[in-house]
Amino acid sequence: NLGSSEEAGPRWRRERNKLLKRWSRDLCDRDACRPASLREKSSPRAGLGVLGISQVCPCSQRLGPWSRARPLGILCETGWMSQRVLCLWGLLTIGAAVVSGADASHSRLGLSTWGRGRAGRPHALQGLRGGGLLVQGTPLAWEDSLQWLGYVREHGVLQFINTFFAHKDREDEKLLWGEELEYHILKVDDTKKTVKLSLRGEQVLDTLREREEVFGRADNRKEACAWHPEYGSWMVEGTPRLPFGGFVRDLRRVELSLRLRRRRLLAALEDNEILPTVTTFPLMGVGDFTWPETSPGDLGVSQSSDCSDRLINNHPRFATLTNNIRKRRGSKVHIKVPLYMDEATASTAAAAHDGTGLDQEEEMTMSGLPGVTRKRKEAIEMDCMAYGMGMCCLQVTFQARDLKESRHLYDQLAVLTPIMLALSASTPIVHGKLADTDVRWATIAASVDDRTPQERGSQVCDPSHKGQMGFMAGGGSRALPKSRYESISSYICNCKGGGDPTASTNRYNDIPCPIDEASYATLVAAGIDGQLAKHVAHLFVRDPLVIYSERIHIPDSTSTDHFENIQSTNWQTVRWKPPPVGTNIGWRVEFRSMEVQLTDFENAAYTVMAVLISRVLLAFRLNLYVPLSKVDENMAEAHKRNAAVEGKFWFRKHMAAQGTDGEEDDEVQLMTIHEILTGKGDDFPGLLPIVFAYLDHVGCDQQTRDTVRRYAHLLERRATGELDTTAKWMRDFVQGHPSYKQDSVVSQEVAHALMRACADIGEGRRNAFELLGDTVIDPIDTDGAYEVSLESRPLDFSERDSLLQRYAQRATEAKSKGKSVSMDWPEDPQGNGGSDVTGNGGSEVSEWKEPPLKKRPIERTFSNQSLDDSDDDLTTRAAPTGISLN
Repeated sequence: NLGSSEEAGPRWRRERNKLLKRWSRDLCDRDACRPASLREKSSPRAGLGVLGISQVCPCSQRLGPWSRARPLGILCETGWMSQRVLCLWGLLTIGAAVVSGADASHSRLGLSTWGRGRAGRPHALQGLRGGGLLVQGTPLAWEDSLQWLGYVREHGVLQFINTFFAHKDREDEKLLWGEELEYHILKVDDTKKTVKLSLRGEQVLDTLREREEVFGRADNRKEACAWHPEYGSWMVEGTPRLPFGGFVRDLRRVELSLRLRRRRLLAALEDNEILPTVTTFPLMGVGDFTWPETSPGDLGVSQSSDCSDRLINNHPRFATLTNNIRKRRGSKVHIKVPLYMDEATASTAAAAHDGTGLDQEEEMTMSGLPGVTRKRKEAIEMDCMAYGMGMCCLQVTFQARDLKESRHLYDQLAVLTPIMLALSASTPIVHGKLADTDVRWATIAASVDDRTPQERGSQVCDPSHKGQMGFMAGGGSRALPKSRYESISSYICNCKGGGDPTASTNRYNDIPCPIDEASYATLVAAGIDGQLAKHVAHLFVRDPLVIYSERIHIPDSTSTDHFENIQSTNWQTVRWKPPPVGTNIGWRVEFRSMEVQLTDFENAAYTVMAVLISRVLLAFRLNLYVPLSKVDENMAEAHKRNAAVEGKFWFRKHMAAQGTDGEEDDEVQLMTIHEILTGKGDDFPGLLPIVFAYLDHVGCDQQTRDTVRRYAHLLERRATGELDTTAKWMRDFVQGHPSYKQDSVVSQEVAHALMRACADIGEGRRNAFELLGDTVIDPIDTDGAYEVSLESRPLDFSERDSLLQRYAQRATEAKSKGKSVSMDWPEDPQGNGGSDVTGNGGSEVSEWKEPPLKKRPIERTFSNQSLDDSDDDLTTRAAPTGISLN
């Protein structure tokens, strides 16, 4: 503690200058090359000039004018000193600012406390989830980042090596896990029957974070929320503030946590805003679809013909990511999804292409669907990243016990990703049209496809790449079969330490997996086993897409920015995550394929079943390995309409069988998802019975059994077709709307009705028997969204007397009428229907009325209650009924 800046005096300056001199001696980089665009910029108050420091560079050259120091380093006659010198200065400056009472978050380095918890503590789940690099800084334009691409790739590998050896011996970590869910904020006009994107995500995010700080509990006893920015300026991501633990009771916390998040989000909305948990906004890129109104291509980032760049979150990472993907690719992204051909679709589609000058009969390969071709008039074409990264999904991250378990879990869960993708299907509409697919994956994959024409298989180099290819990974010409957003290309577990050839997973790695040879050689030379080295080297066939000028020269031993730069932009169906720097989080695996559902009950069901299947895989030592070529075939199958019921997926015939001498039966067969879940014949028991066996084995309590039974029943009924997937329900809703013209076009009126219905179902204001069966969602409102403290501040005497008199009079009147004083206590004395922090008076979000459904027996989900009052909080409103699973 240096005390105040005045007390520090000469000692502060001596220590500061001593450290700066030592760091500059060790880290001076004479050959560093400064980007031209930054060389032209100068800020007289930037850098070290404000301190009036003068030092001598180890190269014996006097450092140039300190007032002209740039963000990347300090001007020297022979080059640029390492950024790490400036970073150290920044830390010291911030320390001085904090000591003197200044606001360090507004320092010139642009540091902030984004992603911090109460009192500046980092969110535990933020480390667990390990999101993208949303740091404060100046992202480089593509042309300026070219010369740093190789540097970032090289040092990213070194950072991984340091992290690996620092944490490879960690073991006996506790199970921690959490889900993350994204939300759309939409604006509706019930008079005009329109629905639009509400570009208020940033304001809503600020409101949510502020209220978490003001009204959240410091002891974290109540289930709390953490809020994060997303790609779209109409989107918000929510997670539990703290991860769930490794106890069966935690399985019952998920739905309560999701309901709390929805309630708090609803409390932050304005009038006529709704919050349907859908994968994609159905009218993305169609006409006037945003509020406020925007114009396509207004900022020159995506150069889309239909979408404004104002759809992109204001954080500079997102716009830079969009721009650099387009520039590296050499053109706008080109997303092609097969159009659903309804009765009148052919004539409408042909008319829509008239006058465009495009060949309607041109055969095009659909994005992410090898071998599937359609004529241009029978395809839905989209041209920017917002169509993909503007989609919402459901992801679950697990902390493994140790390194070996994380690698094993990664491989096993990868096999399940297409199964859970199909079972959670919820994307039948894109760009205002019904698609002939049910899921989002191929659309997102194409929306972030930054491969050059040569990497995609063309022999022609794009003219815009002149002078750039040499900087890119693989010279920009290495064949890359997949986009950055795809299924995995190699298993990573070295079973039995790689010492038993019969246990090798290499025989399942039967698809092309291009690697960066230099990275692979570095990894193997450092002592990383070949299986894992191949996985990391495969990640590094990609270039970094967002490089922050302030974060180039950083220590490889204590930073992972460059590794995460590559890792976080390889969006695969599962992601293997090393421990984050400076946390106690261990090795993790993220399960990424599932689609978001309309209700918190459904999202909890898919989350909990994913968690339980992961436990079963480990506890019962199951083997799900199938060749990766079969996994890719399953991914293509999962995209088909109604694949959850009608699709056939390759799956291992014997999950638990083990032959002699350790050789396992590798036979695979085609199964329906219902067979995968419930069993096929005597050889394959199915995943659900094994889950039940596991819970019985660990001694699960009755309340949790009932909860899991209801969740499993939902998945089973969806797999049989007894209940619709969200995708089928939406498709049927559109086709059954009186305004639909059987032409695959989703009009504003139809989209308005659909989004209203989705929001009402999610909030428990509308039953959906085709989707949920007998399950009825308890209504969610804004009342009780936040804690109310038991205030002890003394009231003003006049206020106190007035209050007591009013309630005494009310009690007297109740007794005179023979009523109970307690029961006469009004439910809402303020008459506003809810909490006074909602911002909208607690008014109900939905007013859309539907014809009443025929009454059916119901089973209830969790009610509006908190987790913490007692263990009874985790009970359901009514015991589940009508469930046959045992």
